[in-house]
Amino acid sequence: MDVPLWFALLVVGVLGVKLIRPPWWLIGVLLLGGFLLADSILAPVIDTALK
Repeated sequence: MDVPLWFALLVVGVLGVKLIRPPWWLIGVLLLGGFLLADSILAPVIDTALK
């Protein structure tokens, strides 16, 4: 069964918010930080480290 990545991330995110109950500002900081890191000069380094 092939599940799209966006759907899997959405399910994990919703379950994480419901079960762990982090503050909304922390969710915003993580989302914004991930978005900014993905478009920075560190992106190739992070991509290499994750593979």
